[in-house]
Amino acid sequence: MERLLSILKIGPVFDYFVRVFKKDTEGKYPTSSNLRMMHGINKISIIMGLIALIVIIYRYSTR
Repeated sequence: MERLLSILKIGPVFDYFVRVFKKDTEGKYPTSSNLRMMHGINKISIIMGLIALIVIIYRYSTR
């Protein structure tokens, strides 16, 4: 059971969301042009996903 709970921890996922939207001022993570582009695309997809979720909830609640 302990192993299953350690696999299902979602803390690192939320840490990634926070890290994508914050500027790395400490130089803690490596940077390259490919990595910056990947994070930019991830930002766009996260925002579009949240907008889609809001639209789905709105449509579901008005029916």
